[in-house]
Amino acid sequence: MLGSLALNLFFIGIAIAMVVRHPAPPRNWERDIFVRTERLAEGLPKADRDILLRQMQANRPAIEKTQREYRAAQESIRDNLRKEPFDITAMRSAMNDTRVARQAFDVAVQNAFASAAEQMSQNGRTALADWRHNRPAGRQTDDK
Repeated sequence: MLGSLALNLFFIGIAIAMVVRHPAPPRNWERDIFVRTERLAEGLPKADRDILLRQMQANRPAIEKTQREYRAAQESIRDNLRKEPFDITAMRSAMNDTRVARQAFDVAVQNAFASAAEQMSQNGRTALADWRHNRPAGRQTDDK
Protein backbone atom coordinates (compact mmCIF):
# COMPACT_ATOMS: atom_id res chain seq x y z
CA MET A 1 0.00 0.00 0.00
CA LEU A 2 2.80 2.40 0.88
CA GLY A 3 4.56 1.53 -2.38
CA SER A 4 1.41 2.24 -4.38
CA LEU A 5 1.01 5.62 -2.69
CA ALA A 6 4.64 6.49 -3.42
CA LEU A 7 4.26 5.47 -7.06
CA ASN A 8 1.08 7.55 -7.47
CA LEU A 9 2.76 10.59 -5.90
CA PHE A 10 5.71 10.10 -8.24
CA PHE A 11 3.45 10.15 -11.32
CA ILE A 12 1.49 13.15 -10.02
CA GLY A 13 4.77 14.98 -9.49
CA ILE A 14 5.88 14.24 -13.04
CA ALA A 15 2.55 15.44 -14.44
CA ILE A 16 2.74 18.69 -12.47
CA ALA A 17 6.34 19.26 -13.54
CA MET A 18 5.42 18.80 -17.20
CA VAL A 19 2.53 21.25 -16.95
CA VAL A 20 4.66 23.85 -15.20
CA ARG A 21 7.57 23.33 -17.52
CA HIS A 22 5.58 23.38 -20.77
CA PRO A 23 2.65 25.76 -20.48
CA ALA A 24 0.27 25.90 -23.41
CA PRO A 25 1.40 28.49 -25.94
CA PRO A 26 -0.77 31.60 -25.98
CA ARG A 27 -3.26 31.86 -28.80
CA ASN A 28 -2.14 34.74 -30.96
CA TRP A 29 -4.27 34.19 -34.03
CA GLU A 30 -6.26 37.24 -35.05
CA ARG A 31 -9.21 36.76 -37.39
CA ASP A 32 -9.00 40.24 -38.89
CA ILE A 33 -6.79 40.22 -42.00
CA PHE A 34 -5.71 43.83 -41.47
CA VAL A 35 -4.38 43.07 -37.97
CA ARG A 36 -2.56 39.99 -39.29
CA THR A 37 -1.09 42.05 -42.12
CA GLU A 38 0.14 44.69 -39.65
CA ARG A 39 1.90 41.94 -37.68
CA LEU A 40 3.43 40.49 -40.82
CA ALA A 41 4.54 43.94 -42.00
CA GLU A 42 6.49 44.53 -38.77
CA GLY A 43 9.19 42.13 -39.98
CA LEU A 44 9.62 43.71 -43.42
CA PRO A 45 12.13 46.35 -44.46
CA LYS A 46 10.51 49.79 -43.99
CA ALA A 47 10.03 50.54 -47.69
CA ASP A 48 8.46 47.12 -48.28
CA ARG A 49 6.29 47.47 -45.17
CA ASP A 50 4.96 50.76 -46.54
CA ILE A 51 4.25 49.18 -49.93
CA LEU A 52 2.31 46.29 -48.38
CA LEU A 53 0.26 48.49 -46.06
CA ARG A 54 -0.48 50.93 -48.89
CA GLN A 55 -1.73 48.08 -51.10
CA MET A 56 -3.91 46.73 -48.30
CA GLN A 57 -5.41 50.20 -47.82
CA ALA A 58 -5.98 50.60 -51.56
CA ASN A 59 -7.84 47.26 -51.59
CA ARG A 60 -9.50 47.70 -48.21
CA PRO A 61 -13.12 48.09 -49.42
CA ALA A 62 -13.01 44.84 -51.44
CA ILE A 63 -11.16 42.96 -48.71
CA GLU A 64 -13.52 44.16 -45.96
CA LYS A 65 -16.55 43.24 -48.05
CA THR A 66 -15.32 39.72 -48.78
CA GLN A 67 -14.14 39.22 -45.19
CA ARG A 68 -17.58 40.26 -43.92
CA GLU A 69 -19.33 37.92 -46.39
CA TYR A 70 -17.05 35.04 -45.43
CA ARG A 71 -17.78 35.51 -41.73
CA ALA A 72 -21.51 35.74 -42.42
CA ALA A 73 -21.31 32.48 -44.37
CA GLN A 74 -19.47 30.83 -41.46
CA GLU A 75 -22.18 32.03 -39.10
CA SER A 76 -24.78 30.50 -41.42
CA ILE A 77 -23.14 27.11 -40.89
CA ARG A 78 -23.31 27.60 -37.12
CA ASP A 79 -26.98 28.61 -37.39
CA ASN A 80 -27.76 25.50 -39.43
CA LEU A 81 -26.05 23.29 -36.86
CA ARG A 82 -28.28 24.74 -34.15
CA LYS A 83 -31.57 24.28 -36.04
CA GLU A 84 -34.01 21.63 -35.04
CA PRO A 85 -34.94 19.66 -36.98
CA PHE A 86 -31.57 19.53 -38.67
CA ASP A 87 -31.71 20.07 -42.43
CA ILE A 88 -28.77 18.45 -44.23
CA THR A 89 -29.63 20.17 -47.53
CA ALA A 90 -29.54 23.60 -45.89
CA MET A 91 -26.27 22.67 -44.17
CA ARG A 92 -24.63 21.61 -47.42
CA SER A 93 -25.84 24.79 -49.08
CA ALA A 94 -24.38 26.88 -46.25
CA MET A 95 -21.08 25.02 -46.54
CA ASN A 96 -21.00 25.63 -50.26
CA ASP A 97 -21.72 29.34 -49.70
CA THR A 98 -18.85 29.43 -47.21
CA ARG A 99 -16.44 27.88 -49.71
CA VAL A 100 -17.44 30.44 -52.34
CA ALA A 101 -17.12 33.31 -49.85
CA ARG A 102 -13.72 32.04 -48.66
CA GLN A 103 -12.45 31.89 -52.21
CA ALA A 104 -13.61 35.46 -52.92
CA PHE A 105 -11.90 36.61 -49.71
CA ASP A 106 -8.68 34.79 -50.62
CA VAL A 107 -8.69 36.32 -54.10
CA ALA A 108 -9.13 39.85 -52.71
CA VAL A 109 -6.28 39.43 -50.21
CA GLN A 110 -4.02 37.65 -52.68
CA ASN A 111 -4.52 40.38 -55.28
CA ALA A 112 -3.34 42.97 -52.77
CA PHE A 113 -0.33 40.87 -51.78
CA ALA A 114 0.60 40.14 -55.40
CA SER A 115 0.43 43.84 -56.28
CA ALA A 116 2.58 44.67 -53.27
CA ALA A 117 5.10 41.91 -53.98
CA GLU A 118 5.54 43.19 -57.52
CA GLN A 119 6.81 46.50 -56.09
CA MET A 120 8.88 45.08 -53.21
CA SER A 121 12.58 44.43 -52.95
CA GLN A 122 13.92 40.89 -53.07
CA ASN A 123 14.55 41.09 -49.31
CA GLY A 124 10.92 42.03 -48.71
CA ARG A 125 9.61 39.21 -50.88
CA THR A 126 11.91 36.75 -49.15
CA ALA A 127 10.67 37.93 -45.74
CA LEU A 128 7.10 37.37 -46.95
CA ALA A 129 7.98 33.89 -48.16
CA ASP A 130 9.61 33.00 -44.82
CA TRP A 131 6.85 34.43 -42.61
CA ARG A 132 4.89 32.12 -40.31
CA HIS A 133 2.05 33.37 -38.13
CA ASN A 134 3.90 32.41 -34.96
CA ARG A 135 7.29 33.77 -36.00
CA PRO A 136 8.35 37.19 -37.26
CA ALA A 137 8.85 37.80 -40.97
CA GLY A 138 12.35 37.28 -42.24
CA ARG A 139 13.39 34.88 -39.46
CA GLN A 140 15.15 31.91 -40.98
CA THR A 141 13.94 28.46 -40.01
CA ASP A 142 15.25 24.95 -40.39
CA ASP A 143 11.93 23.59 -41.73
CA LYS A 144 12.67 24.35 -45.38
